Amino acid sequence: MSGLSVEGLSVTYSTGTQAVVDASFAVAPGEIVSILGPSGSGKSSLLGAIVGILPIAAGRVSWDGEDLTRIPVHQRGFGLVFQDGQLFPHRTVAGNIAYGLEVARVPRRERLERVNALLAMVSLAGFGARSIGELSGGERQRVALARSLAPRPRLIALDEPFSSLDTELRGRLARDVRDVLHASGTAALLVTHDAAEAHAVSSRIVRIREGRVTP
Repeated sequence: MSGLSVEGLSVTYSTGTQAVVDASFAVAPGEIVSILGPSGSGKSSLLGAIVGILPIAAGRVSWDGEDLTRIPVHQRGFGLVFQDGQLFPHRTVAGNIAYGLEVARVPRRERLERVNALLAMVSLAGFGARSIGELSGGERQRVALARSLAPRPRLIALDEPFSSLDTELRGRLARDVRDVLHASGTAALLVTHDAAEAHAVSSRIVRIREGRVTP
């Protein structure tokens, strides 16, 4: 099938505890899916195994039928946005967004065009020269999203990206992120414990409790 396919995926901690048990679901190209569950349910472990930052004890992760289970993180074509954004404090806003393009050796003119287009897409046009320290929490998460979108990934993984923000800002940014993802046509997986947030961002919800998934 096209898009992301997760089949019988299990994650086991070094202590022997199973964080994720036999999880199976799919995400179509361009689809936004939320993984919803309470704290400690295994949702972040599931996301980490899908993008490749956590080892898989059993199962398979594939894209368009290609098995990615043994493929390194940087070769999977997935972007990742963390809870705190993990931006580079020594780089400007534009410098942060351009980072992945620089690593990929994209020509300078093309980099500038892509960065400016993304700044406009996340409603931060004119912010390129600012330092990260000048930004609000919501603006930082917009930059983190733009940075992840810059290399044109086939899927964006968002791990509780709004949890550090106040309730009103979380709701507004969730809707904005949904609109940006739709505009870019990028598939996405959002991990959250907030049902309202999941419904605001995604077209479908995958629930997880005690490591077990209910598509």
